[in-house]
Formats: sequence, structure tokens, C-alpha cells
Amino acid sequence: MSADTTRRITLLRHAKADWPQVADHDRPLAERGRKDAPAVGLKLAETGIAFDLALCSTAARTRETWKLAVQEMPHRPKTSYEERLYDASLGELIALLNETSEDVADLLVIGHNPGMHALADALSGRAEGDTLARMSRTGFPTAALAVVSFTGSWKSLEHGVATLLDFWTPKDH
Repeated sequence: MSADTTRRITLLRHAKADWPQVADHDRPLAERGRKDAPAVGLKLAETGIAFDLALCSTAARTRETWKLAVQEMPHRPKTSYEERLYDASLGELIALLNETSEDVADLLVIGHNPGMHALADALSGRAEGDTLARMSRTGFPTAALAVVSFTGSWKSLEHGVATLLDFWTPKDH
């Protein structure tokens, strides 16, 4: 793939988590999260994107979200569990994406807020339709996803280079 390759990044916030007396990293999904995760999997399937790679935070709630969502998808992408996604700042998220192999055109990232919202917002210099307004209005609730597209190498990914193509929340279905 060359520097003029169009790439897509789908940013998925984990589904609704429970608050038991465990470390934050070990929090499981709540009942609503276990219902929303398959719905987001159906939405991911509906996009028609055949992901080359899924990067998933090592936190229990992101792994559980991904396990339930991927069962609804026609193609299971290679999955890499990335501890740096947990509690990552915007700069750390962009640095992590800059490391993505140039063989990857379509990337799925399963992570946390405020990082997923900050990343979608920072990358989106442009937006299709009312996607940016809807994302601004609703925030980035649990099990929400944003699809952004940019042209270039992963190393060139920076603020404002992408177009927000789609924004979806479980309340949209």
C-alpha cells in the first residue's frame, strides 16, 4: 500500500460496564452492556468494512465487548490486545496508531473514554452530513462507534487529517 492509500479507523467505546468492588481494569460489562455489545457487532457488520486488524484494550470490559460484538460479524479480523489503550491520552492514542503496519487499511480500535471521543474529534477535520454535530451533541456514550477516513500512511496520521464518515450509538437502533 502506498502513501495515497485511503484508510479507515473505526473507534468503538466499550459497552456499559458494571461497578463491582474490583480494580477498574477488571470491571465486567453490566447487563445493558451485554445487550448493546451484540448490537454494535451487527452495526459493524452492516458497515461492510472487512477489518484488517482490531486493537483491543486489555481491560475486561473492552475484551468482553469485543467477544460479544465479533460474534455478529461475518469476518473475524486479527485481534491484538493492547495494554496501552487502557487510560491512554489523546497523544498516546495517536502515537499508537502511528505504529500501525502499512499493510492495514481498515483498523478497529476498542477502547475507553475520554480517549475514543477525543481521538474521533481530533482526527475529524471534516465530517459527512450531521455526524460531527450528532457526536458533539451526544458525546461518546458506551458502545458508540465512529468511523473516520484519511488518505496517507499511518505515520502521517495527525489532528484534522480525517473525515468523520459515520457516528452511531446503541440508541440509534
